[in-house]
Amino acid sequence: MDDPQNYFLTDSTVSTNFRAPQQHFTVMATAQVILKEKIEGLGAESDVVKVRAGYARNFLIPQGKAFEATRANLRYVNALKAVRAKREAEELATAQEVAAKIAKLRPKFTLEIGQDGRAFGSVTSIDIHRELEAAGIVIDRHGIELEKPIKKSGKSDVNVRVHPQVSTILTINVVAPKDEKEEAAAE
Repeated sequence: MDDPQNYFLTDSTVSTNFRAPQQHFTVMATAQVILKEKIEGLGAESDVVKVRAGYARNFLIPQGKAFEATRANLRYVNALKAVRAKREAEELATAQEVAAKIAKLRPKFTLEIGQDGRAFGSVTSIDIHRELEAAGIVIDRHGIELEKPIKKSGKSDVNVRVHPQVSTILTINVVAPKDEKEEAAAE
């Protein structure tokens, strides 16, 4: 009993007063569902996903976005997979056509240039998006990958992602108003 460590670790103390800590685990009920349509952040149609039971019971199934993953329903998934493969192939073909149209375009933007050579404004992804829409090409504005707004005259290449698997380069030309007059006189 001279050493305080031995006092706390005696056999009689451990056996009568020591209890192992109990571990409490909360288990969330989950359910497997088959998605009927693409849901952002969860999956595409015909995917079998595990979600919380309440999310499946209160939202996905009543809204018609998913159904339970039973044996009979899993057989039905094969038909959904065929539809999904066909749709994805069509989307890819359409994206490749749009990418080809974008690659052929050469939009021209005019920026006012000050006496010191600085631009009064810039060409942003919104400006490029508007120009593409004017040409009859509708894409997601966020697919235009412009690191920073263009503030100098001349040609610039901009990467445009049309589809997760398809991207193209759009060459834009930024000119000053006086450059336009010189080009018109040269033609």
